[in-house]
Amino acid sequence: MKVCVIGTGYVGLVTGICLAEIGHDVVCVDKDEEKIKMLLAGKCPIYEEGLKELIGKNIKRKTIVFTTDLEGAIKSQEIIFICVGTPPLPSGKPDLASLDAVSRLIGKSINGYKVIVNKSTVPIGTAKRLKKIINENLRDDNKIHEFDIVSNPEFLKEGEAVNDAFFPERIVIGAESKRAIDLMEKLYKPLIEQDFSYAQNNAAKKDRIPVIITDSTSSELIKYASNSFLAAKISFINEIANICERVGANILDVTHGMGLDSRIGSKFMKAGIGWGGSCFPKDVRALAFTAEEYGAEANILNSAIQVNNYQRYKIVQKAMDVLGIIEDKTIAVLGIAFKPNTDDTREAPSITVINKFLELGADVRAYDPVVKACPPEMDSKAIMAPDAYKAAEGADILVIVTDWNEFINLDYLRIKKLMKAPCIIDGRNILDKKTMTALGFNYRGIGV
Repeated sequence: MKVCVIGTGYVGLVTGICLAEIGHDVVCVDKDEEKIKMLLAGKCPIYEEGLKELIGKNIKRKTIVFTTDLEGAIKSQEIIFICVGTPPLPSGKPDLASLDAVSRLIGKSINGYKVIVNKSTVPIGTAKRLKKIINENLRDDNKIHEFDIVSNPEFLKEGEAVNDAFFPERIVIGAESKRAIDLMEKLYKPLIEQDFSYAQNNAAKKDRIPVIITDSTSSELIKYASNSFLAAKISFINEIANICERVGANILDVTHGMGLDSRIGSKFMKAGIGWGGSCFPKDVRALAFTAEEYGAEANILNSAIQVNNYQRYKIVQKAMDVLGIIEDKTIAVLGIAFKPNTDDTREAPSITVINKFLELGADVRAYDPVVKACPPEMDSKAIMAPDAYKAAEGADILVIVTDWNEFINLDYLRIKKLMKAPCIIDGRNILDKKTMTALGFNYRGIGV
């Protein structure tokens, strides 16, 4: 099938590559000329395991092309995916300016029946909004160009996006048109039945992927509710971790005992310094805003946000407990990305922590395996170290913020010798307290 993907950001690029890999003719469009040049050269603008190789492979197979020609791509393809950003406004409401602009251009470019698929995370009722905007911008050439709107949310986890794209836990199709639903099921048939080479060579292959057919409003809410539930689950266990510290319990034992209950499960039950990234923060705020807009209570959502904001400062509090006055102290911070296996620093807890340390007068040396420069939101006074050992050299305390596997496997005896004082605050509980204590460290985790 002939597919156009508008936007080569995180979602658009992974979606386009996945559809090309399973045999469709894909055109990816972006207004950023430099990004398109990079992609045409087989380079990947984001860090995601396996993605660069798939870009190169599908360019050679000629199953995917990259262009800035939006009108041409819309005219030539039959299914149009919208994968543009919907960043939060100060109120928490998503900014739909890019979505609206693309919708107007789609309306002006339609030359026959099209299925318009929204994959951006959007407020409830956006499918109806898109239909209205496209209708208002249809060109009057004495022809009636039919189109249908489909809500098809993504459930990609950064760091595991390629695997999630090929082996989704479910595919949600929200539409009121049988014609559009039939085309979407045809589009996704290789994924649903796991009938393509990537699946056949991958041990994670499943038998058949569940497909949920629903209305567009329910589809939009499934996405927001899913992310908000997971965020709330993390905030809940972080609150329990804080109670553990007060009463002398161990959060690792508590979460293990809880997770064995099949109704609860162990996923997203890892205590730490809170969630970040491009999805959870904006999606929880957006759903809370929607609830308020429609006169519904959002007490749990607002509490999840409050707990998460507080949790980031636990690291700073723990450092002050150890060091006393922070001013003029040297603090080594391991991890900048909001989670491992990605270079994404949007809403990263590390930025809050580092900025606060610097505000209090500390010197900060930070290291991340992938992020090599200060993100725009991070105070540029932070020094980016070339490796973890350089970051630890002469440090009064070492703080682990991102749970990269590399940090688990460091030579901590060497780290101890390099530091001014052997103090570690493990914001992700990736190290064993008994082991670190036996090595002579003053070790403090979250809830342990």
